[in-house]
Formats: sequence, structure tokens, C-alpha cells
Amino acid sequence: MPQPQDPARHADGGNPRGLHFLTDLANTVREDPTVGAAELQALLDRHGGPPFRLTEADARELREAAAEVIAVLEADDPDRAAELINALLDRHPARPRLVRLPGRPWSLHTRAPADAGLTHWLLSTAALALGLWLSERGRCAWGCCAAPGCERFFIDTGRRTPQRYCTPRCATRVRVAAHRAQKGDRA
Repeated sequence: MPQPQDPARHADGGNPRGLHFLTDLANTVREDPTVGAAELQALLDRHGGPPFRLTEADARELREAAAEVIAVLEADDPDRAAELINALLDRHPARPRLVRLPGRPWSLHTRAPADAGLTHWLLSTAALALGLWLSERGRCAWGCCAAPGCERFFIDTGRRTPQRYCTPRCATRVRVAAHRAQKGDRA
């Protein structure tokens, strides 16, 4: 299997360190637990993922690995998240390397051993990225959308108030519903 050099860039090249890829993968697998190789390949391609073609066996492996990522993303206690991340690092050690992509500054990426499979790559990448994000932010700077009916994961990139919604659309939907309910109470 070819070695991925750029483990999980966001499609637009943005930070934070492949975490948008991880939430996209987690959301995709939660929404469709039987998602196939073609859909997962498209997700990897959208995020600049590893340069290989997924088989249905690879898709099954990715879905199983995504369950471990989901467990971390569901954690809202930093101590619990750190335990889960450390357990991933114990089972799938990350081999961090500084990589400079064309036109970009140096950034930290994982590199799987030559004999490692897709799961090792994904989980070592996830553990390193989530661990760095937790240590930088000092909290679980990720979450599950608070909008009723939406259970999508998101990465909290704000610096002030913790994010509660996956998109401005969900936040607006909740505000509009609250406003309408308040107007209805006054009538």
C-alpha cells in the first residue's frame, strides 16, 4: 500500500490539522454505517487523502476505525478524551514528521510504517491531530451539534465562547425557532 505523505488536509488546505477530515468521516459513517468504498474514496479525495484506491474491505476497515474516532469526538471531558487518545496512540503509534507542502509552511503529519495498514494510518493521524488540538485548546474543542435533529460533529475553531452548532445554518434555525416560540408566548 502506498504511504500517505499528507494524511488529512482539508479540501481547501485549511487547518486545523486534518480535523475537518475526521469529522467528515465520522459524520459520514454515523449517517450511513454501511457507507461503501466509492463514497469513502470520494471523501478521502475531497480532503487530499492518501493516494490509493479503496476496496470494500478497506471501507469496512475505515468504518470500524471511524467508530474509535467517534468515541473521542463524543467525549466532552478533557481527561476522558486524553485517555481515549492515549489508548489510540498506544495501539497505533504516530510517527510524526514535519512536512512542507508546496506553497505552505511546515506542518506536522504522521507517517505510517511501511507494513502498516489503513487503520494504523487513520488512527495514528486521528490521535495525533486530536491530541494536538486538545493540548492547544486545553479543552475538547469539538462537539456534536446542539440543534434539535442534528447530530453532526464539528471542530470548534473559535477562541472565545465554545461552539454549539455544526454550521451557522443550524444556529440560525435554533434562534429562529426560539424567537417564534417567544413571539407565540406573547400572543
